[in-house]
Amino acid sequence: MQKGADIHQRIARISAHLNPAANRFLVEGSSNLWRADCRAKGGSPGFKVAILGASGGIGQPLAMLMKMNPLVSVLHLYDVVNTPGVTADISHMDTSAVVRGFVGQNQLEDALTGMDLVIIPAGVPRKPGMTRDDLFNINAGIVKTLCEGIAKCCPKAIVNLISNPVNSTVPIAAEVFKKAGTYDPKRLLGVTMLDVVRANTFVAEVLGLDPREVDVPVVGGHAGVTILPLLSQVKPACSFTQEETEYLTSRIQNGGTEVVEAKAGAGSATLSMAYAAVKFADACLRGLRGDAGVVECAFVSSQVTELPFFASRVRLGRNGVEEIYPLGPLNEYERVGLEKAKKELAGSIEKGVSFVRK
Repeated sequence: MQKGADIHQRIARISAHLNPAANRFLVEGSSNLWRADCRAKGGSPGFKVAILGASGGIGQPLAMLMKMNPLVSVLHLYDVVNTPGVTADISHMDTSAVVRGFVGQNQLEDALTGMDLVIIPAGVPRKPGMTRDDLFNINAGIVKTLCEGIAKCCPKAIVNLISNPVNSTVPIAAEVFKKAGTYDPKRLLGVTMLDVVRANTFVAEVLGLDPREVDVPVVGGHAGVTILPLLSQVKPACSFTQEETEYLTSRIQNGGTEVVEAKAGAGSATLSMAYAAVKFADACLRGLRGDAGVVECAFVSSQVTELPFFASRVRLGRNGVEEIYPLGPLNEYERVGLEKAKKELAGSIEKGVSFVRK
């Protein structure tokens, strides 16, 4: 009988991460072993991360890549549909993070409780002909609901917001947190890393370098002309002709449209976005760990310009954003671009604020 009880306990431990806390059951032969409380053997110390929208085009590759991150000890996958299958699939990967799946609004609080980092790719993707503003009416409501859950269940978590339009959804999240009395501007970050990743790639192509050797600061926002690559500040230091500057700026600003059109109705930039999101999440986790010199671009509450939110280089630490860097010297082309970006960005920010306050 003891052998049978041991087998049941081992099975419970292995499968614990496949069911949320709402579905607890007592293992036969044990008075204190609950399936939901078990951890897979070999789980390592680290941070607890939740992905909201884990079954989508960005969410699935994002979940897979986060499962591979050694800084993640617990990975919660939430969506309104299909998370049990995604969870079962990803949980078979032989990395240390324990994966648990949550599906439906009634399990949102369980998914969020105790999280250190929450990544939000939830919402509908862009389709051909759609602008990021076209997404607003659908995604704004989704982000509002999810942020209400965060305010209630893990108000101290770092929030990485991917859902478009980021220029409006970050202000929406801020207003929700303000209403709940939990707003900490250091802990709310709009993910603009894909703009940086594209800029590094496209500039490397022109220069004939490895993209990993290139660093292009991208400031402003995360849509069209609000995306402003500072090509005068590229590392390694280099110079571009006017034609190269215009080509690179345009391609970086329209990188999302390039992918949407290439996929011809089959989706938007999901794989590169997942890659960029994981790169940024890893930076946030290294900051939480206390690593020094973790600097990335992000769309945050800011005094760099007269706007309440702006994307620029920030230093990440144990409390989220520890320092926001000034833009630095701009050339004439970038100064003109900055004014265009601010004008467009102001309207997008106000649209997000008004959505919550109305």
